[in-house]
This record gives sequence, structure tokens and C-alpha cells, in this order.
Amino acid sequence: MVTKPSALGIKELAGTPPELIPRSYDLEGLGYVEAEFEARGEAHSYRAVGEWRQDGRGEAEPDGSAPFTTRLLVRRPAESANFSGTVVVEWLNVSGGIDASPDWDYLHRHLIRRGDAWVGVSAQKAGIDGGGLASGIHLKLFNEERYGHLSHPGDAFSFDMFSQVGQALGLDGSLLLGGLDANRVLAVGESQSASFLATYVNMVDPLVQVFDGFFLHGRAGVRVGLDGTFRSRRLDDQPDPARDRPEQVRSDARVPVLLLSAETDVTVLGNGEIEQPDGDQVRVWELAGAAHADTYLLVASRADGGQLDPEEFARMLEPITELVIMTVEQPINSAPHQHYVAQAALERLDQWVGQGTPPPHAARLDLAEDGRDFRRDELGIAQGGIRNPWVDAPIRVLSGLGQRGEGFAPLFGTTAALDPDAVARLYPGGRGNYLAAFTQSLDQTITNAFILEADRDEILAVAAATYELAFLDPATS
Repeated sequence: MVTKPSALGIKELAGTPPELIPRSYDLEGLGYVEAEFEARGEAHSYRAVGEWRQDGRGEAEPDGSAPFTTRLLVRRPAESANFSGTVVVEWLNVSGGIDASPDWDYLHRHLIRRGDAWVGVSAQKAGIDGGGLASGIHLKLFNEERYGHLSHPGDAFSFDMFSQVGQALGLDGSLLLGGLDANRVLAVGESQSASFLATYVNMVDPLVQVFDGFFLHGRAGVRVGLDGTFRSRRLDDQPDPARDRPEQVRSDARVPVLLLSAETDVTVLGNGEIEQPDGDQVRVWELAGAAHADTYLLVASRADGGQLDPEEFARMLEPITELVIMTVEQPINSAPHQHYVAQAALERLDQWVGQGTPPPHAARLDLAEDGRDFRRDELGIAQGGIRNPWVDAPIRVLSGLGQRGEGFAPLFGTTAALDPDAVARLYPGGRGNYLAAFTQSLDQTITNAFILEADRDEILAVAAATYELAFLDPATS
């Protein structure tokens, strides 16, 4: 039975929304407007009714209730004629102690290209009041005058708060969308947010039936309870399967669910232990050579509005050890493949919802026996998973594993130079041989539907520029 929507009061906040994490591309110049709203209402929590099974199946019912006032950030086409009809609603990520939008960062180029609207929801208390996994610039610390009136009753109520925003977006002529009418409303979330959405899909969505599809990106092997508890997984943990193993996404999900995981997610963050199967309404994509976070997310996405020339784009993707938040021991994962595959994932999910065409099944990463690493080829590249030119025509060894350091450091993966003899063996003709091999692998990945044809020319241009950066000696190119 679908629950009745609660009355949600929506009010636009005056002025230009301040940037918690600055970007250097111009949304207005790209034909988009940005606005910020408060959403005020009464939310309820949930409790399980009977057994919540390991396969994700279970039943929930509303429990307590509490008032809330939260924040919404909206980006949409300025002209109604350019609106695709799809609204992407991101459960903002609070792992760093700030309301971050990693899926906007990975996906915004494609959202803008399609004409989608995007809404970021301050769903969790840590983004507003602090107190999450790490200390960060929560909204009240960032701007007390603007956000001091916000009130979050706790993460047990976050599921219903998120539902009510989705319901408001589905109404014709929604104030949040400047009067635009949505055809599809998709929920997305990365990392901790994906773990919350997995619980939402299993236990809340059957009741409220708000969203038309779900994109769970980088889900950790961490259980999120209906009370909003999120048990952070320590890297040296030996989890108790009976207590800590999170539920699978239920195979009888009401609407399509697509999960995208990097190498880090499968091993370091333990989602391989979930043993999530594909199903009629569920697809799992595991991406070889990718880390939970990379130089595209941490650097290039802040400047990438589609205006970068290939050389500048390639420089932003280069391996680094000095990050804004810390210094790591080894160069972090440094290729844009997760960005491009995530864009394809969103496109396939939208087609699945709108046209009934499911995404392709994908090979899983080939786990070693201990489940903490992968079987690797002679170059040290993980086997299995979604193959792509950055791992099948490599000039560097990309991995989601191997990074050392405190805090979030192990999530950033590594980049290592290939031995010169290996480069000479792989590409005896230098640059021309490399680009031919890269192009062949890219075209196969596009044929397999894991990268979009629309990104082909840019990818090839950036690959050529990356080769020049990797091998500055003209004799090698």
C-alpha cells in the first residue's frame, strides 16, 4: 500500500546559493539555473515488521514522527524546451563532514548534455549539524546566518524526508523545478549514501513508491539500519557476518536498480561480501582499474564544464599525492574511466525506466581466494569486471587498492608507471600503436554499452594528450 504524501512546505532561499566546494565552470553559461530551497514538514521513522532477510526482503511500517527543516539544492535547464523530463535526486554524501555531491561531480556533464534536472537533498543530520564520520564544514558552520534555522531530527527520519522531496518533484508544475513537469524521478547516491539507498530500496520503497529507478554508486559493505545507524567499516576489521553483513538489494525490487562499484568498493569497503546477484530488476557493474575516488572526482570535475581542451583536461587527471584534505603516500588513481562509465550507467538506467530496455549484464571482478585482492595479469592489472581502454591498453597500472595512509587515504587507489620494457613490448611503434590499441578497446567498450558514443572523440583526444604527458621524451612517442 502506498503511503499518503505528507504536506511539505517549500520556500526558496534568497540570493545565489553559496558554494561549499567551489567549481570553475559556469552553470549559467551552460544554460542552467541554480536555486536553493528549504523543505519543512513532519517525517516519520520506520521499524521492521518480522524478519529482514539477507536477500533484502522484508517489511517495514512507520514508527515515530518528528518535525524537520532541511535544504535542497536544485540545478535545472533555464529553458523549459531544453528539459529532458528526467529529474536526478542525489542523497548528498556526508562522509567527509560536508554536504558533498559526488554523483553530480561524476555525472554533471551528461546531465547537462541531456537536459536533466538535478536535486541535491541534505538528507542526513551530519551535513547540517556535523557529527558524522569526519569533522567537516557542515552547513551551520559554513553559514550560520543562512542555515542556522535548519532542523534535522536524526537519520532514522532521513528516509521519509527523502521520500517527501521525491513526491514534491513528481507533482505537475513543481515549485522546485520552476514549473517544469517531471516524467521520471531517479534516486542516486554514492558511497555512504548508496548504503542508505540500499536500505531504502529494500524496506521503504515498497511502501512509498516514489522513485522510478535507483543508481547505487560505490556502495560499501556496511549495513544501514532503519534507525539510521551506519556502522563504519574499519580497514582491518574482521566483520561478524551475522551482525555486520549488509543485506543484498532484493531481487524483487519494485523498479530498476543499477549498482556501479570500483575495485576499492568490492575489496577495501567489502561490498564483494554482499554477493549481490543480478536479477530482472537489478544490475551490478564492477569496473576494473577504478578506485572509490580518483583525480577526476577530486580535481578535474571541479573545472569540467565541457569547455576544457584535451591537454588541460589530461593535466588535471595526472597522478598526484597532494590532496586538499591530505597527503597520501603514492600517486592516486588517475584516469577518467569511472566518470565515463557512470555516465553510461545513468543513461542505461534512464532507458531501462523509460523504455523497458535493461542494461547489459557485466562480468564481475575476479576476486582472489581471500576476497581482499584480485587475480591480476602480468602487469599487475586486475582481471574481470568491465574492461575498458585504461586497463586493456595501459600506459600506467591503475588500481583501486594499494594506497596507504590514515583516514580516507585507502579509498583513493594508486597509479604506477609501467616498466619501460613493458611499454616497448606493448607498443613497439610508440604513440601510434598505443592509440590504435586504445581506440580498439574503447570501441569495444562502447559496443558493450559501458561507455557512450557521445564521449568517444573527447576520450581519444584526452588519451593522446595523456600519452604525451607520460612520455615526454620524443623518442618514445
